[in-house]
Amino acid sequence: MAHIVLIGDSIFDNARYTEQRPDVIAHVRQLLPSGWRATLLAIDGATTDHVPDQLLRIPPDASHLVLSVGGNNALEKSEILHMPANSASEVLEELAGIAQSFEEEYRSVVESCRKRQLPLTLCTIYNGHFLYPDLQRKISVALTIFNDVILRVGIEFGLAMIDLRLVCSSPTDYANSIEPSFAGGAKIARVIVNLILNEEGQNTGARVVIS
Repeated sequence: MAHIVLIGDSIFDNARYTEQRPDVIAHVRQLLPSGWRATLLAIDGATTDHVPDQLLRIPPDASHLVLSVGGNNALEKSEILHMPANSASEVLEELAGIAQSFEEEYRSVVESCRKRQLPLTLCTIYNGHFLYPDLQRKISVALTIFNDVILRVGIEFGLAMIDLRLVCSSPTDYANSIEPSFAGGAKIARVIVNLILNEEGQNTGARVVIS
């Protein structure tokens, strides 16, 4: 019997944002076949720095890992949206430094996950839902440097990747600007379970899924 473990941040640990309706882990459990299990180790607010502690608590019978982390790393760098700059080159240099730092952190986390020798699925960072279109555009563009890292690392290691930008594409998928709602959590859970059920026992290499 499979035992799916969710690690990372509030993309999975979203109970406080669902108004007492099912959260991601509850949706996952409802969708699983009889006898399958799911465990939530993800913690709201976690960054890449917090994942190693979560990995220490992986149950011994775990069969699959699903990682969603990086959104809070991006939040920690959100001041760049308001940074004065004298040229586009200056902005690009700052973005390049952020990307390099995140890649080092994210790659370390993925390598730690892979040491468990379990099927691993990565999730990109969705774009959120912001009220002001100009802010939404800026955030969506800024997040591409983080998502580029996630996708490149996933491709390099031949992993499955869920592109949450296409999964959570409706305003109703968000409880606020950055947290998944009951509806968004249901979509995320459905993609996770479908991916694992459809590829159980297979080694299909790097791929991106959205449903």
